[in-house]
Amino acid sequence: MLTGTIRNKVDAIWDDIWAGGITNPITVIEQLTYLMFIRSLDERELEAESFEALSGVKQPKIFPEDSASQKMRWSRFKNLDGREMYAVVSQQVFPFIKSMGGEDTAFSYYMRDAMFMFPEGKKELLQKVVTGLDILYEEDIKDRDMLGDLYEYMLGKLSQAGTNGQFRTPKHIRDMMVSILAPKPSERICDPACGTAGFLVSSVEFIRKHHENTMTSEDWEMFEGGAFTGFEFDQTMLRISAMNLMLHSVTRPRIEYKDSISNQNEISGSFDVILANPPFTGSVDAAGINPSLTAVTPTKKTELLFLALFVRMLKKGGRCACIVPDGVLFGSSKAHKAIRKEIVENHHLQAVISMPSGVFKPYAGVSTAVLVFTKTGAGGTDKVWFYDMQADGYSLDDKRSPIAENDIPDILARFGNLEGEEGRERTEKSFFVEKAEIAENGYDLSINKYKQVIYEAVEYPPTADILAELKELEAQAAKGLAELEGMLK
Repeated sequence: MLTGTIRNKVDAIWDDIWAGGITNPITVIEQLTYLMFIRSLDERELEAESFEALSGVKQPKIFPEDSASQKMRWSRFKNLDGREMYAVVSQQVFPFIKSMGGEDTAFSYYMRDAMFMFPEGKKELLQKVVTGLDILYEEDIKDRDMLGDLYEYMLGKLSQAGTNGQFRTPKHIRDMMVSILAPKPSERICDPACGTAGFLVSSVEFIRKHHENTMTSEDWEMFEGGAFTGFEFDQTMLRISAMNLMLHSVTRPRIEYKDSISNQNEISGSFDVILANPPFTGSVDAAGINPSLTAVTPTKKTELLFLALFVRMLKKGGRCACIVPDGVLFGSSKAHKAIRKEIVENHHLQAVISMPSGVFKPYAGVSTAVLVFTKTGAGGTDKVWFYDMQADGYSLDDKRSPIAENDIPDILARFGNLEGEEGRERTEKSFFVEKAEIAENGYDLSINKYKQVIYEAVEYPPTADILAELKELEAQAAKGLAELEGMLK
């Protein structure tokens, strides 16, 4: 958890960059990400050198050993004056990281259009930012988890939704969804609308936390390259997501430029786990939509098409946790009903977790829910677990300040023991609904359709008593005024 001191230091660095003329938040994050990545390379090199010195075993190196190349390391150039530092970073380091991993890697492919945006006329700005980041790392960033929190805080400064309806999913919501699916080291995990790769990073953290000590060499090989796949059609987001994963030890992330619901994506039956918060709005070229999706849900609405996509891309037995706007749950159009029926009747819908509308503030106030299902191709839904999340540990206003109320631990505990949910009343936060009842209601998945609300009768005093009380209060006021007037004479 970041302290106020750390946040203030990040804010100061951010303000320096803005004052230097870089005012687009995406660009600021992109440039800071490059610098953080450059520093992480030197940290990895220092670790390899330390191990080599202790063990005597030669280690592969990131930087060539000639003096000019060694000057590209953060620990070397951070002490240079502004002019020389700018020359080294812009002319040597930046081209070097753009070609890392070879010409055929996804990272080098998406980095080839990356631009070093620190203004040449303000070389002291780069020096100031490098110094600020170095102090932040040396004094405050103690481990990988804190580095992740730092990056999350920076991404949180993207305060407006994207033009296609994207907005960041809060980390604690992502972590909840990942914990529900509990991915394993041997599984292939995908986010077809990955943005900054938040769901993939949360999956990385989950696997490390629960399996790091038992992972085999094959698991680690999978972890470093083939386990995590993300699709995105924003080049800047692709670069940020690739570096985000590399900062979290995924050395060969599979991050691809792809419009997931278009004809260019024919992937089917390939993934064990899908985690996503797909765009809810945005223009879609009807001619470009993959017909396999419209065959399931005849629509141009992205939120419905993505659900059909998730089903198609999962292996049989694969699991999905995705965020959908409330309209998906109760929409009455043919397309809405078709995709809900597809998931309920032909696969195994396990849970609908209704979230409060403030979860995505300050980006948006839209009401959303998490759908959890398993692809079977042969049904399996007998009843669906509903949960009415009322608090997520943060206030539901634009400030999103930490509060004590938090339903997420309860959600995880109850989802982990669904047998114990049998018999709960519909007046409680969680309960089961039989599939037959859902089908009778047009496959409506809105919790309000099934939740029962107890209305308590409120008894008020007779009108005559209320009037008498008002007269008494009026008499007391008149008496007080008379006494006050007497004191003034």
